[in-house]
Amino acid sequence: MKTGMRIGMISEHASPLATLGGADAGGQNVHVAALARRLAADGHTVDVYTRRDDPGLPGRVPLADGVDVVHVDAGPPEPLPKDDLLRWMPTFGDDLGARLTDPGVRPDVLHAHFWMSGLAALHATRRPGPDNEPRVPVVQTFHALGAVKRRHQGAADTSPAERLAVERMLCREADLVVATCRDEVAELRRMGLPEDRVRVVPCGVDLGAFTPGAPAADDEAGRPLRVLSLGRLVERKGVATAVEALARLAGRGGGPVELLVAGGPPPDRLGGDPEVLRLLNLARSLGVHDRVRFLGAVSHDEVPALLRSVDVVVCAPWYEPFGIVPLEAAACGRPVVASAVGGMLDTVVDGRTGLLVPPRDPDAVADALARLTDERYRLRLGAAARVRAEQRYGWASVARQTADAYAEVVGSTAAPGPHSTYGPHGTPSVVPTPLVAAGGTP
Repeated sequence: MKTGMRIGMISEHASPLATLGGADAGGQNVHVAALARRLAADGHTVDVYTRRDDPGLPGRVPLADGVDVVHVDAGPPEPLPKDDLLRWMPTFGDDLGARLTDPGVRPDVLHAHFWMSGLAALHATRRPGPDNEPRVPVVQTFHALGAVKRRHQGAADTSPAERLAVERMLCREADLVVATCRDEVAELRRMGLPEDRVRVVPCGVDLGAFTPGAPAADDEAGRPLRVLSLGRLVERKGVATAVEALARLAGRGGGPVELLVAGGPPPDRLGGDPEVLRLLNLARSLGVHDRVRFLGAVSHDEVPALLRSVDVVVCAPWYEPFGIVPLEAAACGRPVVASAVGGMLDTVVDGRTGLLVPPRDPDAVADALARLTDERYRLRLGAAARVRAEQRYGWASVARQTADAYAEVVGSTAAPGPHSTYGPHGTPSVVPTPLVAAGGTP
């Protein structure tokens, strides 16, 4: 494998410098930052290109030794919802393409994170350049697929109408797609991606920060079983399923159980949050409001201690492209009750490191929690989860696999590829496989 590569990462809306917890700041920000740091520790040089959302930001900000965050001017320098950024991707690509002509910063490979980053990468690399200059190969990671989002959210999906067609185009035009789980590979194959152009590299977890640690000081006998739901407070995350499961469990007798819900706005603004109010009303209607506690937003630095303070973590989304919380729980030695969807089909081994349940099935979640009231069984699953996290999901392993994927395409693109163009209203296309105008299909 070639070492010492110069790597350009594109994360158009998810800056590794962003404060987590905002509407568009979450797992992708953590993933890009951690992967870039680890690749640099392995001897590579990484530039992370992200959109400038504040006029006061410097053009280049060091993130770690060997990693810089580069702010690209694309649209107004202010926070914008990621679903509004499509129109600015040609501008992003123009800026990036101009940088690729500078030998001092020209990368060996571009790794695009999210579909709009892929558009910017193709626009930058599939256009005329100096004669006989090899184009920079593009590796694509979607992090989430529009087809899956639309299937589960329907009319509530706020993605641009072009998203599905653009993602299919990226499957054709990217040199390699790095998927984060086997379930995503199946989706990509249905979108037309050839089997020989996809590799599976999972997301990672910081094994030094997320550790089993000691039990909480108030871990006295007879206290309620502590169950945690952690993540953004949106309906599809399935917190309501956990609340309903709590009510069903209470109706069966047995020991006391309490549900902690972490996420959403800061604690002092919980009372005005529509999703919190919806869940509170649900808990009241089921008679378990005194067993549900809303913690509000929790910083990423606070998550390891929170995980160590509970007995079980419930992740019950309707769908989940990957799901980082099960990995963080596993690294902390806590078993997970998880929906059998997306990446959790890979990260949670049913009956060994946690329990898998059908999505939107509170009875199944209640049954799983009932099994986990057995302390010995719970501890056995948690210990196995930590071992598996160490074996498969540390960032050192994830970075090595990612670098191996880069090495497959570095040097394999001897001639320039097709040239990026943009149709009416900035709709992206790639000659000779144009994407039709907004709302169309390829």
